[in-house]
Amino acid sequence: MYALVEIKGKQYKAEKGSVLKIDKINNEEGETVEFDNVLMIKNDDNVTIGSPYVKGAKITATLEGHGKDKKIIVYKYKKRKRYRKKQGHRQQYSLVKVEDITGAS
Repeated sequence: MYALVEIKGKQYKAEKGSVLKIDKINNEEGETVEFDNVLMIKNDDNVTIGSPYVKGAKITATLEGHGKDKKIIVYKYKKRKRYRKKQGHRQQYSLVKVEDITGAS
């Protein structure tokens, strides 16, 4: 059984027991979080597709921790104008472990 869920504008495939790396959410480690923007649920051969979301479906997960990704370099350059700008960015993320998928399927 798996579900497609929308979290902070991005879509993830959630299976029971899987760990998802999502954009940072403001909760404490060990807290239980629920996501109710479920786009699709597949259970054996039974597929439920929402329009846009599946009614009554939700995903329960536990927040395992926070972190920062590797640094990426953003470099802007304009030829013949003596313009150069170098910037670094580290995206913050949260790790959530999917505990349960409940839904209308």
